[in-house]
Amino acid sequence: MGDRSRKEALFAEFAAVGKVLGNPKRLELLDLLGQGARSVEELAAEASIGMSTCSAHLQSLREAGLIDARREGKRIYYSLTGDDVAALWEHLRRVAQAHRPHTELARRAYLGPEDTDAIDTDELLRRLDEGDAVILDVRPGPEYAGGHLPGATHIPLEELADRLSELPRDREIVAYCRGRYCVLAYDAVRLLDAHGLHARRAADGVLEWRLAGLPVET
Repeated sequence: MGDRSRKEALFAEFAAVGKVLGNPKRLELLDLLGQGARSVEELAAEASIGMSTCSAHLQSLREAGLIDARREGKRIYYSLTGDDVAALWEHLRRVAQAHRPHTELARRAYLGPEDTDAIDTDELLRRLDEGDAVILDVRPGPEYAGGHLPGATHIPLEELADRLSELPRDREIVAYCRGRYCVLAYDAVRLLDAHGLHARRAADGVLEWRLAGLPVET
């Protein structure tokens, strides 16, 4: 039999990771960092929290070994320590979706009604090869710069209504964003449909593409 105190020390290490994940804002920060490296200023703005609060959450994530930091000039940029951290976040979501009934209720309340058509990744890859669809990235600029689907046109959601003339009316538009639980692509397709453009949303986003080893351009 193994030494009890050593076993408990090992499980305490596992618990340290679980403990840091037990905060919704830290999970949101992980979700944002799954799109690429971001500064604390950008993360605080996207997560709608104060700078000091954001810094404290990032420090906790760093102490747990889930994120790294690097300095560029006067700014510090944070990133995930590996794709396994992104996979952990993705698996946590899948477990919640599968085993917590209220997760689906919360998902529907956030993403809205099922009034948009989705295109799966296999079909989207085929459409990319054939070049017969416009792939539209509606995430914020720093996320697009951190990595985007090959050949994607970038129009942030908040600019989309004013830039509809840049999109063709004779081709299908496929909008994508961060991942399966991101509302940006849903809202983009609703807006495009309302203005008479033929649009669908990608079932997966950049997070799922990265984890699947699919091409992502920077």
